[in-house]
Amino acid sequence: MKKILLPLISCVFSIYAPAQSNSYPTELVDYVNPLMGTDSKGSLSNGNTYPAIGLPWGMNLWTPQTGTNGNGWQYTYASDKIRGFKQTHQPSPWMNDYGMFSIMPVTGKAVADQDGRASWFSHKAEIAKPYYYSVYLADHDVTTEITPTERAAYFRFTFPKTDSAFVVIDAFDKESYVEIIPSQNKIIGYTTKYARGKLKNFKNYFVIQFDRPFTSTGTWVDKDITRGTLKLLEQKNSGAIVGFSISKRGEKIQAKVASSFISQEQAEINLKEIGNRNFDQVAAAGRSVWNKTLGTIKAESKNTDQLRTFYSCLYRMVFFPNKLYEIDAKGKIMHYSPYTGEVLPGYMFAGTGFWDTFRALYPFLNFAFPSINKEMQEGLINDYKEGGFLPEWSSPGYADIMIGNNSASVVSDAYIKGGRGYDIQTLYKALQHGANNEGPITAVGRKGVQYYNELGYVPYDVGINENAARTLEYAYDDFSIYQLAKALNRPKEEIELYKKRSLNYKNLFDAEHKLMRGKNKDGQFQKPFNPQKWGDAFTEGNSWHYSWSVFHDINGLMQLMGGKKDFITMLDSVFIMPPTFDDSYYGGVIHEIREMQIMNMGQYAHGNQPIQHMIYLYNYAGEPWKTQYWSREVMDKLYFSTPDGYCGDEDNGQTSAWYVFSAMGFYPVCPATDQYVLGAPLFDKVTVTLENGKQVVITSNNNNRSNRYVNALKFNGANYTKNWISHFDLQKGAKLDFSMSSTPNKTKGTKDADFPYSLSTDPQSK
Repeated sequence: MKKILLPLISCVFSIYAPAQSNSYPTELVDYVNPLMGTDSKGSLSNGNTYPAIGLPWGMNLWTPQTGTNGNGWQYTYASDKIRGFKQTHQPSPWMNDYGMFSIMPVTGKAVADQDGRASWFSHKAEIAKPYYYSVYLADHDVTTEITPTERAAYFRFTFPKTDSAFVVIDAFDKESYVEIIPSQNKIIGYTTKYARGKLKNFKNYFVIQFDRPFTSTGTWVDKDITRGTLKLLEQKNSGAIVGFSISKRGEKIQAKVASSFISQEQAEINLKEIGNRNFDQVAAAGRSVWNKTLGTIKAESKNTDQLRTFYSCLYRMVFFPNKLYEIDAKGKIMHYSPYTGEVLPGYMFAGTGFWDTFRALYPFLNFAFPSINKEMQEGLINDYKEGGFLPEWSSPGYADIMIGNNSASVVSDAYIKGGRGYDIQTLYKALQHGANNEGPITAVGRKGVQYYNELGYVPYDVGINENAARTLEYAYDDFSIYQLAKALNRPKEEIELYKKRSLNYKNLFDAEHKLMRGKNKDGQFQKPFNPQKWGDAFTEGNSWHYSWSVFHDINGLMQLMGGKKDFITMLDSVFIMPPTFDDSYYGGVIHEIREMQIMNMGQYAHGNQPIQHMIYLYNYAGEPWKTQYWSREVMDKLYFSTPDGYCGDEDNGQTSAWYVFSAMGFYPVCPATDQYVLGAPLFDKVTVTLENGKQVVITSNNNNRSNRYVNALKFNGANYTKNWISHFDLQKGAKLDFSMSSTPNKTKGTKDADFPYSLSTDPQSK
């Protein structure tokens, strides 16, 4: 998502070392490489990630900061210097950050500005684990260690012998505030910095509690330090610097840090998450949390590199959206509202874009972690009540970016797959409101909704960009509402309305090219038409990418294309064509184009979301072995647990979720149904322990890189020929036994009765 492969080399193996020498055996968390995807830049993404040090869905993350303040590429693997250790809530570099501040140790000279305090470092002297980070800062001869809780963190600095040791606090450059309280060895303050939207009364309050007195104090703005001062009120780029005297080499200074979006008092309450525990105890607790979370899915394989990739992807999937809620002194769940600026009761989450994550990330939560998604659904209720619309991108409030009304999918998929215990009626009203109104900004509600509801599409020639993509996504979103309306026993005419609108995708099908195409208000297709033109009528892709975005009615799309044979030919063509492109809409090659071009997979652009489900569509036309081939090809070729380990933007867990689902052997092509479409499992065995206590055990006999085809499948001991499996059958506990082969079985899954769900073949929709 843009906003406008090599083997692991030996020097990187240090990141797999346990946090404290050999005090832990190898466990699941030790497979995780937080540096996967960090070797990225604006012109070419290998993930666009940063080493996120935190707990699953925690309110705050921490990262070493190599980029300058305000640079979305806050950590890049190719960098040489670290400027600070930053509390971050950044969902992606394109979205940038909010509520950030940083901490940095220095020695020798009191220097505070980000360039002056920066230090050379090496990945050879860096340890990155989900629950622990350590690095040696060469210019200051200081080792910094961090271990987090959900809303707090513990820092440990190991200094050389010196009477000039300092810790610098940078509250960034927008009316920030710092205050040093020497009598309590404490620094408090807040930052008001954010990158997206319009927030009311936004502050991220912080408290930093040191374990020893300061020998000197000062505040600073830009490069100027004022010694002895204790307070700096709402200056641009406020900061504090405190000094210490270190009597012997190896002496440590520790600091407990917490923050709150609610108040300074709440930040102090959040600091109690650390309590009286020491640094190592907090790290051990964090390790335990990660092992429990990752242990939901236990993969077994002789291929250690694949296990590293799998668990590194799973690690990425459980960060966003972040918890925006906090627990007050009375134990009540409260949140700062980015919509009203008030402190209100209840759940709230922030920092994700549904354009990316409706596809596989949220279906994964419904499969493996439904309890956290229940909290997220309750948070969406508060979004609607406080803001008037559901967010499509929250960062932390409404962000005017990307297209679609995919909150409909996020809400419907949760309920269709069994989510209960929250106010679904209010959420349904929110979906209706969003589906029939334009929002206060383009990315909320439906831009062009009047055209869409009257004409059945958003026209190409009425000044609304990415119109064909909007139409296709609105049609799927209407299907999601249709599914939820049926489940809630809404009036028949209401159900039929959304069903009818869900077929609007047909209005953009161009029979001449057998592809989707922009259409003018007068009903004529836009001209000229180049199916390889990126952008324009589409979003971060071309017609070859977006024409498959009929998740809910692949059979209907197939019939438009001429039937099974022609449909298969069109699918095959994606991989056969050269990776040529027309970038004239953007005026240059955007990184998504470059990432498609260099992967040598034709027009298949896995590095961005619109086409990621396309590989699974062979199942709908009776050639499932091609899904098996291509899903394994993508897993083997495009994913590695290395700094260049992704083939494009990771995007809040979505690109990782594709891998995790696919490695288990199935994928949610159409959220808001109960089906997963089958592929080819990657591992010898996978055991999923569901929240209800049941287990899904997936075994694959004779599985290796050559044996990527499914010769046979047994489901709970019985032969199984369908190309899909039911969410509810898996939730009962299930055993899937795949027999793998080096040659495809061209008789299995070829009958119409074996094909996954399509609206046009659903007898209940007649």
